[in-house]
Amino acid sequence: MSRTVFCRRLQQDLPGLEAPPFPGPKGQEVYETVSAQAWNEWQDLQTMLINEKHLNMMDKEARRYLNDQREKFLAGEASDKAEGYIPPAD
Repeated sequence: MSRTVFCRRLQQDLPGLEAPPFPGPKGQEVYETVSAQAWNEWQDLQTMLINEKHLNMMDKEARRYLNDQREKFLAGEASDKAEGYIPPAD
């Protein structure tokens, strides 16, 4: 049986993650307050931001930028979008 959490992004009870997505207190906080659905949506946006903005993940500023965007996105606040991205047609 999967565990449920009240997702801070989607504002409803949904299935949670199976494990914290990364180590430390922030990873534990995400595990306890973010649904698997919201985390998957973040991962899609994160991938687009890295690719479209040509972020170098070895760069400390790029990692800080992504961490800030993750916090905004998961809190339901406005976050950056990938400029010029056109989603594929279904």
